[in-house]
Amino acid sequence: MPLDPQIDGMLALLEVLGRARLDLTSPAAARRSMRQATVDVRLLDGGVPVGRVRGDRLRGPGGPVEVRTYHPGGRRPVRRPTIVTFHGGGFVLGDLDTHDTLSRWLCREVDAVVVSVAYRLAPEDPFPAAVEDAMAATRWAADRIDRLGGDAELLVVAGDSAGGNLAAVVAQSWGDQIARGRPPLAAQVLLYPVVDLEDDGGTRYPSRVEFGDELLLTGDDMHWFADHYLGEAEDRRDPRLSPINGDLEGLPPAVLVTAEFDPLRDEAEAYATALEAAGVRVTHRRFAGLIHGFVAFSALSPACAEALEETCSLVRAVLDRPS
Repeated sequence: MPLDPQIDGMLALLEVLGRARLDLTSPAAARRSMRQATVDVRLLDGGVPVGRVRGDRLRGPGGPVEVRTYHPGGRRPVRRPTIVTFHGGGFVLGDLDTHDTLSRWLCREVDAVVVSVAYRLAPEDPFPAAVEDAMAATRWAADRIDRLGGDAELLVVAGDSAGGNLAAVVAQSWGDQIARGRPPLAAQVLLYPVVDLEDDGGTRYPSRVEFGDELLLTGDDMHWFADHYLGEAEDRRDPRLSPINGDLEGLPPAVLVTAEFDPLRDEAEAYATALEAAGVRVTHRRFAGLIHGFVAFSALSPACAEALEETCSLVRAVLDRPS
């Protein structure tokens, strides 16, 4: 299927404007650009309405961690999920505002309490800071799930891109928390996640080469993100960096979403295959015509909005919650 015409037009405009290369940009400048491209675009449709939104701050291992809780409002159903979300941005970019759209969609369409997490970013705080904050925030939500308005049997972790990596890592590490009396995870929702930080030159994952140029996320971008995030980490095969190398048996059901024109497509789909081989229930959907990060463009592209709506439907189905 050809590239979605709205996405194609957006990329053509960026080409005319001269999109700055990340490897020639400072993290601070790249963060400002991402906010302009996401927060400003969201103003076009006013955002997805939800019942109420509240900001909180929890005590993390490296200092305070900001979270934002989205509540659907209305009468509380018998069983309402709590979804802890981690934003994308290569572990360097992104914040609560840049990924407000995803949180609002999950809140409204899944009828879920959504806890969005502003984990520490590299290079100021390289690996494993983001993992530590993701775990701390999930523990925080689990310990307050009743007060948040959720059901202890429906705790979910979710994320896109780098956030999908963190959600996968939390899912693999959560067994220790169950042993300490916290509820098990009901599902993991992984949107075009990065799951393998080894640089294999595209031999295992041809999509890294096929779509690694001029489609928003480039091969140079991925190197830039990894260089900032890895810090002093020496083993890229560490499952906390590359969850595809982790122990996958007994993990919660997964909703795994990929995009046709995404350099991360093949590794994400390899992760889906590995999960299934380990006996994990996987619901995988590849969206034709779309690129990495399509969630951010739901206000610009009907195809992106439809993909986001279908993703929410898949989450409802995995949680046995009919629309």
